[in-house]
Amino acid sequence: MSTSTTASVSTHILDTSIGRPAGGVAVHLSARSGQGAPYGQGGDWQALGGSATDADGRCKDLPALPEGTTHVRLDFEVEPYFAKKQADAQQDAPANRDSGPGVFFPEVAITFAVVPGEHYHVPLLLNPFGYSVYRGS
Repeated sequence: MSTSTTASVSTHILDTSIGRPAGGVAVHLSARSGQGAPYGQGGDWQALGGSATDADGRCKDLPALPEGTTHVRLDFEVEPYFAKKQADAQQDAPANRDSGPGVFFPEVAITFAVVPGEHYHVPLLLNPFGYSVYRGS
């Protein structure tokens, strides 16, 4: 049993459209306290900082959570990643798109509850038109 007074968070991103890690995606971490409060009435979100995914799609250096954190939000800036990927692909063979943006979700925000002493690994499975998340190990 852990005696830590804070939770910890890590994440990684897999681009399921190509079956490879998504490197270079900016990730921002925010936290708030307020467990037991009705939805939307917890404390204010506190931006803690962020990082970017490495070549293996992992974000290993997210800031520590403050004591008393009950909710965490990870914000992933995915639009620049897909814009670069699309630009790289067009250099090889121009894409023939009917209309619309190259990415449907320009950013992904994941909010989840935490308890002290637990580690939360939250992978993001991503493609230009959808995503899914889960609590990993």
